[in-house]
Amino acid sequence: MRYDLVIFDNDGVLVDSEPISNTLLAAYLTELGHPTSYEDSLRDYMGAAMHRVHDTVYERSGERLPADFDDAFHARVFAAFERELEPVDGVVDVLGKLTADGVPFCVGSSGSHERIRVGHRKTGLDQWFGDDRIFSSQDVGRGKPAPDLFLYAARRMGVAPERCVVVEDSPLGVQAAVAAGMDVYGFTGMTPAERLDGATGLFGDMRELPDLLG
Repeated sequence: MRYDLVIFDNDGVLVDSEPISNTLLAAYLTELGHPTSYEDSLRDYMGAAMHRVHDTVYERSGERLPADFDDAFHARVFAAFERELEPVDGVVDVLGKLTADGVPFCVGSSGSHERIRVGHRKTGLDQWFGDDRIFSSQDVGRGKPAPDLFLYAARRMGVAPERCVVVEDSPLGVQAAVAAGMDVYGFTGMTPAERLDGATGLFGDMRELPDLLG
């Protein structure tokens, strides 16, 4: 392994949550008078912290989302997670191999700590990620595409940025990793390869990842 730390994005990389959350986000924004398709949501918000949703809606409409928007949206998401959420196919095998090889790994997610933990409990991934391995955009001032989250995770894990590798599935996440000076492998399970421009490499099956990381 040529890296000292693997930083995983969460949504779409560890848990198969992007179809669930973007379907619900598009529907909720449309309910509130901001017509949004599933494809719009993936394009504009996939991989982003919630403040990007607020900022984008305001920039486009001049209207603020309701004060309880985040809480109401997450209530819908968490209920759907309990019914539907699964780990990304193959990711348990990857985590097992990294553990067997003694390679440290952690999460660097735009999602809230609560969202990450709800998803991990439902999918059983909580056995792989203790509190000391979970880092959220809540922990830093700026979310992706700023590098702050990944740099914070590296610092907390005691690893220099150039010795880290990020696993991402969103354009914003790839941009953040590049800005942090880290290699980044783009997972194309849901995202077209051309949208992950700048990634060190691309892969479509999670089981391919260990060989890519060397």
